[in-house]
Amino acid sequence: MQRFQDIHVWRRTHAIVLLVYGLTERFPPDEKFHLAAQLRRAAASVPTNIAEGSKRLFRRDYVRFLNVAEGSLTELEYLLLLARDLELADVQSCEDLLRDVEIASRMLANLRKAVQRAQRGAPTSRRDPRGDRQPSTRDAEPCSEPSEP
Repeated sequence: MQRFQDIHVWRRTHAIVLLVYGLTERFPPDEKFHLAAQLRRAAASVPTNIAEGSKRLFRRDYVRFLNVAEGSLTELEYLLLLARDLELADVQSCEDLLRDVEIASRMLANLRKAVQRAQRGAPTSRRDPRGDRQPSTRDAEPCSEPSEP
């Protein structure tokens, strides 16, 4: 099973988190616990959800975590636009980060689609008489990282 640190989009989004922390360090003191904190939480949520999802037993769970990461990445994008428009950060730093976010967003969408394709290829599950889910053999395989396009 592949370690989450080896997933390309995880590495890219981890680097974005570090850049966001650096950017928010320069925010005015009155924004440290407001917009700066929101930016940091949104940024950190992305690689966190990629990492957690990658260790889920079922592919559908991995897809759900990747989708949550996509939502956090979109939240981060908006908050960067807001920080730029409020002139809390220099325009060039925000533009650079927004480009990184756009690239990471495409990578994350491609990974989610690859995992979804692998999920659809799995046989459907059976249910026992009590209604509990009995995973098929393939569905129960660990979620290894599909090769990214």
